[in-house]
Amino acid sequence: MKKRYQYITCIFILYALVVVAQLLISCNESAKADSNKSNTSAGFVIDTTKIPHDQFGEAVKYGRQLMLHTAYFIGPDGINEKRYAGNKMNCTNCHQDAGTKPFAFNLVTTFRNYPQYRAREGRVSSLAERINNCVTRPLLGKPLPLDSKEMIAIMSYLKWLSDSSYVNNNAKGLKNIEIPLPDIAASPERGAQLYATNCARCHGGSGEGQLQYDKVTYIYPPLWGLQAYQPGSSMHRIVKMAQWLVPNMPYDKATHDKPFLTPAQALDLAAFINDDKIHQRPFVKDFQYPNYGEKPIDYDRGPFGDPFSDTQHKYGPFKPIIAYWAGKGFKPTY
Repeated sequence: MKKRYQYITCIFILYALVVVAQLLISCNESAKADSNKSNTSAGFVIDTTKIPHDQFGEAVKYGRQLMLHTAYFIGPDGINEKRYAGNKMNCTNCHQDAGTKPFAFNLVTTFRNYPQYRAREGRVSSLAERINNCVTRPLLGKPLPLDSKEMIAIMSYLKWLSDSSYVNNNAKGLKNIEIPLPDIAASPERGAQLYATNCARCHGGSGEGQLQYDKVTYIYPPLWGLQAYQPGSSMHRIVKMAQWLVPNMPYDKATHDKPFLTPAQALDLAAFINDDKIHQRPFVKDFQYPNYGEKPIDYDRGPFGDPFSDTQHKYGPFKPIIAYWAGKGFKPTY
């Protein structure tokens, strides 16, 4: 009788363990499923294995490759006979991880946010126009035809990102990281020291970047010079670049939750990189922003809708500019 009781008890315990194990597995699978539908502290969960195996999927895959290897496909020495990009930079140099990295000019919800009003053009712009803004400005190229394989591929990729990311427009990492602005102007002199210590090892002492062995594109892109981004590009703005630098650079030391540079250091570094008095850039005629009052506070080309100088708009201090526009009931952009 005693042995029978022990046997029944063992069976009951085994059954209970099986039930508990099933519950744990179920919970883990649910958590995993939830994680695939949201962003995590390490980044947005984008599963490229779920790109569909059809013609749309082929366009998505090509669009992603264009983001990662722009110069290889459409650069000056690229394999495409229609070489739309004018330099050897790649979209992912700014929109890191093909636009999926948080706080790195993230593109996960871009498709759903266009058309939108753009102060730079002073009108509502389509997504195709926005894509061509990047091709013609930072990449120094010529516009992609609207019906081109490349334009359709990039838009397909952005649509797939938007449909598969499962994040809302307020998700952490979609927008630039917010940094406090100091009471003093950013200093190119301090930035030069930071550059020599932290950046020259990859981007070169003269900001020329490092080309790959085949010279088709860069391992590390140029930060100034005639093959770098144009004046008027987003990276040419001090605050905008600093917001990008804090969570992303140096690439092997910084993360968005454990930055290496302080906000003040990032502003100084951006001031040095974008100092047009000592660094040459491609020539640009049209700086746009037809409505002067809509210019970002760190846009350095007048005229402006406020009394502050070009130099202050370039390097700061920015708090007086913000206070001026706030006093008029406007929220300044940067």
